[in-house]
Amino acid sequence: MSVTSRARPARIVDLSKEIAYNCNDPFFMRVKIKHHKHWKARWLVRALGLPFRLFPKSFAGWADDTITQMGVHSTTHIDAPWHYGPELLDGGAAAAIDQMPLNLCFGPGVKFDMRHKADGEEITADDMAASLQESGATLEPGVIALIQTGRDAFQGSKDYWKKGAGMSAPATEWLIDRGVTVMGIDQWGWDLPFHHQIRKSKEANDSSIFWQGHLVGRRKPYWQMEQLRGLDQLPSHGFDVAVFPLRLKGASAAPARVVGFLY
Repeated sequence: MSVTSRARPARIVDLSKEIAYNCNDPFFMRVKIKHHKHWKARWLVRALGLPFRLFPKSFAGWADDTITQMGVHSTTHIDAPWHYGPELLDGGAAAAIDQMPLNLCFGPGVKFDMRHKADGEEITADDMAASLQESGATLEPGVIALIQTGRDAFQGSKDYWKKGAGMSAPATEWLIDRGVTVMGIDQWGWDLPFHHQIRKSKEANDSSIFWQGHLVGRRKPYWQMEQLRGLDQLPSHGFDVAVFPLRLKGASAAPARVVGFLY
């Protein structure tokens, strides 16, 4: 069924963070926005040659805003394969975010409830299979998978980037092998929080542990959303998801407005 022939959604759910300065984020992830007041534009128009006496009486000037600092991973965003490495392990080109096919940006959603997973605990392929069986949903090419950990409750706090479980490499590959190439999570990152990854790598003396979920994308390219919110407003399936990243040429990721459509 085409999008144009569908019934209009009964409700649209915003799954994105607002873009705003947050002093609790790590310094390399902070957003800074400068808001310019209306009256400043009046002087710009005057400098361009329009006398004040000819200004429309209701013209207070236009407001304007400048983003002075914002990394592409600083808010709700989607990663491209280029983020995971400069090329695929088979030597193929790793796509940048502006190369994401638009047909991947809209599709049926399936939610996996992983709220029972503790901080620092990996999400396994068995966890994913059990959640899918319990929900009764099915996976097929074009499905957008959303991983609910409940850690969006910490967004805006200094602990957000330290909280969460993490998608293991086998769990990530389990999705890809079932036709899912767009997926997302409501915690700060796809993998375990950094301090847990580092600790586990040292304890096991194992170089395969760090960033394992992301690095699947060097073998099997996929597109991954992070810092979603509001997944508790969605059922396990029977909804659509739209995720359209900014068209940033050659970038590793881009902020995205992610929304769910309930019918």
